[in-house]
Amino acid sequence: MHKVELKEVGLDIGLAFSKHFYKTDYLHYGYWPEELAVEPANVFEAQENYANFLLKNIPEGVNSILDVGCGSGKFAEKMLDAGYRVDCVSPSPNLTKHVRNRLGDRAEIFENRYEDVRTEKRYDLILCSESFQYLLLEEAIAQTKNFLNSEGYLLICDFFKRDVPGKSPVSGGHRIERFLKYMEEQPFNKLTDIDITKEAAPSLDIMRDLILEVIAPTWNIVAYYMRSNYPRFSRIFSFVFRKKIAQAHRKYLSGSTSGEQFAHFKTYRLFLFQQKG
Repeated sequence: MHKVELKEVGLDIGLAFSKHFYKTDYLHYGYWPEELAVEPANVFEAQENYANFLLKNIPEGVNSILDVGCGSGKFAEKMLDAGYRVDCVSPSPNLTKHVRNRLGDRAEIFENRYEDVRTEKRYDLILCSESFQYLLLEEAIAQTKNFLNSEGYLLICDFFKRDVPGKSPVSGGHRIERFLKYMEEQPFNKLTDIDITKEAAPSLDIMRDLILEVIAPTWNIVAYYMRSNYPRFSRIFSFVFRKKIAQAHRKYLSGSTSGEQFAHFKTYRLFLFQQKG
């Protein structure tokens, strides 16, 4: 039986919240220029900015793309509409349903981890948009070398860990120094390195406000109801899952997940690498 990971559940919940509150099917951060007010009504516009930013950084001459960790398939659809040939990697069964409904037979969908994909296909570009943080670095780069056409490209747009003291309320991300050092040893030329931390960080302020204004109050009401009506079950549940509950409070319900905190601990970068011929 497929073991469901917490990050997989989080993405499914994230898609439901995005659709309901922000009227968007995108699962990635937004790109917030200074003139765009950081408020819920502008989330879709910020995410469209991000998607257009990605499209702009796809090199000329690219025709075929493998979208690794394609989320709901919204950006894959945008690339298909722009004339690219696109296949997708979607390890989440629940998200894959959304991808299939959106793309139909326009793309082949590999329903497993990127590290486990097996295909004879080769691509001009491998895209990792907020999925690289979930990949095993060495295995992912080995797969990328196998799947790229000669002098093909690897486009990564994701956040990485800064080397700073303290513990980030936002988990995930490879250490930036280790990543850059590792890539220097690989048969790739780094063509582009754009820091968009400032433009991406406000997405965390939107998330913080949703948590404090909607999710936390709902959590507290449900907890109060359970303690009042099912005290024994509530005590057992709280004891068994005390570490998970404490982690959830620290990471999600404390209000510390802000853009300022994110920018302190993380660096959000767009990298474009080209495989050496």
